[in-house]
Amino acid sequence: STGNAPEDDAPNRYSRTERTTYSRYSRDANSSGSSLPSNTLEKRIEELERELAKERQENARLMKMAQDKEELIGKLKEEIDLLNR
Repeated sequence: STGNAPEDDAPNRYSRTERTTYSRYSRDANSSGSSLPSNTLEKRIEELERELAKERQENARLMKMAQDKEELIGKLKEEIDLLNR
C-alpha cells in the first residue's frame, strides 16, 4: 500500500505545476514590458505541455517498473523463506 502513495500524489503535483507555469506565462504575456508576442508564448506553452505529457508518460512507465520490481522482490523473499524451511 505504501508503494501506491506516490502515485496518488502525482496528478495533484502535476496540475499545480501546470497552473503555475500557465499563470507565469499568462502574466508575462499581459505585461506591457514583455518583448515576446503572445503567439510565441502560446507556442512555448504548447511545447511545455507536450514535454510535460512526455515526462508524465515516462514517470508512469518508471513507476510501473518500480512496482513490478517490488512485487518480484516480495515473491523472491517468499520463495527464499519457503526454501529455508
